[in-house]
Amino acid sequence: MSLRALGLKAACVGLTFVGGLGVVRGQQTPVAESGKPSPSPSGAAAAGPNGSRPEASAEKSLDQKADEKEIQKKEQSQRIFGVYPEFSVTNRKNAAPLTPREKFHLFYKTAFDPFEFALAGLQAGIDQDGDTFPGYGEGLEGYGKRYAADFGDEVSAGFWSNFFWPTLLKEDPRYFRAGKGGFKRRFSYALTQEFVVHKDGGGRTFGYANVLGALSAGALSNAYHPEGDRDVGVTLRGAGVALLYGSLGGVVDEFWPDIHDHMVRRHKKNKIGSPAKIP
Repeated sequence: MSLRALGLKAACVGLTFVGGLGVVRGQQTPVAESGKPSPSPSGAAAAGPNGSRPEASAEKSLDQKADEKEIQKKEQSQRIFGVYPEFSVTNRKNAAPLTPREKFHLFYKTAFDPFEFALAGLQAGIDQDGDTFPGYGEGLEGYGKRYAADFGDEVSAGFWSNFFWPTLLKEDPRYFRAGKGGFKRRFSYALTQEFVVHKDGGGRTFGYANVLGALSAGALSNAYHPEGDRDVGVTLRGAGVALLYGSLGGVVDEFWPDIHDHMVRRHKKNKIGSPAKIP
């Protein structure tokens, strides 16, 4: 995710923090279990006293893969306010690791979501109005160059952080929600998940992929940003801010479902309590 996209996401943290204090206490959002489906009836029936036959095991494996694919499809349809994509968030603490192909699909689906095109256009307009990257010039040509650079930043950040480095280092690029516990515990957990990630083989490790992804995206941007904005200092500062925004974005990932559920219940309560209109 790009620095600019993370900035928009981090803007939601205020809402999350204020709403989370009142919503999370006394409420718990159920967290799905490992996501491993129970054996299918056919598999159970095929099992003999000495264990399952190869045919039953194969059938069970196919069922598990089908269920996992369906779960991932639902997870990669999540959005904040029905607009902002939250495709990299899972409620399952022991979700099956993503294959390289699935990591690429997650990167591609997120980077080329219609919202990202709109976000790049908005950011390019803000950059032009504030004369950011003056080397691009003004007018339609300047806006076009800023748009291409902003969208390129988003795609590059997603490629390095969600696909390339996670695949090479066998790390999971998703955010794993805690879903349970007090507000302070979950808030602290959310802030650290940019730097403590799940490994494909089980367990956790330092988030090398996130750090290297931020640095790689910043370094690559030197190839198309104006000369005045190309140096090691700019790259390091940008990577640091991106990681900070990533941590704040984790807070949104953690508490948004609670906020959403609270708003839905409140809306239903107000709807039930409102007097009926007399024709």
